[in-house]
Amino acid sequence: MESDSLINKTQHFDYIILGAGAAGLMLADAMGADPFFQDKSILLIDKNLKQANDRTWCFWERGEGRFDHLVHASWTTLYFAGTAFKKRMDIAPYSYKMIRGIDFYTDCLQRINRYSNITFLHDTVARIKEGEDLVNITTSRTTCTASRVFNSIFEYKTITSQIKYPVLQQHFIGWFIKTKKPVFDATMATFMDFSIPQKGNTRFMYVLPFTEKEALVEYTLFSAQRLPDTEYEEAIVDYIRGLPGGPAYEILDKEKGSIPMSCYDFELHNSDRILHTGTAGGWAKPSTGFTFRNTVKRTGKLIRHLKKNKPISGFSAKNRFRFYDLLLLDILHRSNEKGSSIFESLFRNRPPQLILKFLDEETNLWEDLRVISACPKKEFIMAFLRRIL
Repeated sequence: MESDSLINKTQHFDYIILGAGAAGLMLADAMGADPFFQDKSILLIDKNLKQANDRTWCFWERGEGRFDHLVHASWTTLYFAGTAFKKRMDIAPYSYKMIRGIDFYTDCLQRINRYSNITFLHDTVARIKEGEDLVNITTSRTTCTASRVFNSIFEYKTITSQIKYPVLQQHFIGWFIKTKKPVFDATMATFMDFSIPQKGNTRFMYVLPFTEKEALVEYTLFSAQRLPDTEYEEAIVDYIRGLPGGPAYEILDKEKGSIPMSCYDFELHNSDRILHTGTAGGWAKPSTGFTFRNTVKRTGKLIRHLKKNKPISGFSAKNRFRFYDLLLLDILHRSNEKGSSIFESLFRNRPPQLILKFLDEETNLWEDLRVISACPKKEFIMAFLRRIL
């Protein structure tokens, strides 16, 4: 990987990747490792040097995976709690895995640094202008051009300026805590705990225990509006007090985030020269906010597409699961408090392995029907009729 000091005047690249998050780094790494792209010049731009642990990614998969060497913790048992149903669930052959952002960034950038045809530019993108033959990228320090651009820079106004598709957010604040006494079952992650007050929304606690004394405790909502930080943190305090013994604890670190939940057609913004990827391309799972596994799969599909020399405007991530997600978001947008009953009905009536397979968009049509039929029927039938009529 070349130094960004070489970008001191207008330069041309075959590909420019905007954003070094999961999508940008996975794409740069895949292109750098594939002999097909060895004679292609690639520029990766991000305003951040990716030297901070600014997030965690979680996902589930069967058996060993490509990123197992980065997994910070994993669990084969999940806990779900609703208002009238609680269950400890063995999810084998799946494992629920967690990767820290800093570990992922470091690992990817170490490999990318070995690719002589990739340059990393630490800078802020100011303007993207598509011409007839090239795309012009203006940053705070320079201007460069590319034949193709992959843009993962997401702006909320893209989806909030329209009304055809509902827009929710998965928004959260989490505390990494250490208790003085053993409190947690380190073999089991709390996937969704809806036993907390819902207050007219879809609200749940999410707990990832690393040891009997250390865990991430996160207050999460699926709703349209964010809350004041104090409301999340008060809920976390109340939840910790309700743990066995009301444990004394210290806060080791905090995380905060908001993931868009929308079935908006991001592909409308693609062209023959610019393809939107990651969250900006609709790669986050609309109904859950899970992004990492989707990004892995979409990146592989995109690499195969490029190697066939197909126009990038023909690349699509759409499938039938997008419509299923749309129905759920329609329901939660109209009646946000119904989220807990929908998920409770689902986990009460179907095995977790089938649910995880469905959320990974790997089920067949018969399995789709099994999952959908486990949800409250009236709400989904009404949502379906509203959409088709």
